[in-house]
Amino acid sequence: QRIIIVTGHLSDFYECLQQRFNDQILTVHNPHYAESGTMYSLYCARDLIEGDFLLLESDLIYEQRALTAVLNFPKDNVVLLSGQTNAGDEVYVETSGETIVAMSKNKAELGSQIAGELVGISKISQPLFQSMLAQATVGFKTSLKLNYETDGLIAAAKSYPVYYTVISDLLWAEIDDRYQLARATEQIYPAILQKDAQ
Repeated sequence: QRIIIVTGHLSDFYECLQQRFNDQILTVHNPHYAESGTMYSLYCARDLIEGDFLLLESDLIYEQRALTAVLNFPKDNVVLLSGQTNAGDEVYVETSGETIVAMSKNKAELGSQIAGELVGISKISQPLFQSMLAQATVGFKTSLKLNYETDGLIAAAKSYPVYYTVISDLLWAEIDDRYQLARATEQIYPAILQKDAQ
């Protein structure tokens, strides 16, 4: 198994990690990290990704069962959703039947079928990935500030079904600022350690 990390700010920390783990970890640098979005970072890794893969946002902590649920999901393309977290900066996912149709941080922009909050853990097939890249290549002509969620997954989901699975009581946290860091270290991480130890 290979781990591919797309680096940006303070990339030296990840380069050192690569040296420690030899061939298991590969890094690729996004030279435009300051003026691009997450879809461009994923685009930077396109030549290293072979076959189906897990796409993990790097600023997360979560229970082990989050990965297990996605890996064991019977369909090729799936995103993991959680119940309500009240963590701030949530991304809500609108669904139709078994598949996703839209995402937004603003619930008012979505329909009534909101299945949960996007965690940032997805299983992506190579055909879906190629569709995401094709959509992004067109978008990059006007802006590099595309994100993998709406400009990648949702755009490609018009051609390929992207399923979802929900763990309503999942313990997880995103760390984007000091408030979220404090919440993660003081509340969520200790709870995860306790639960995973059971």
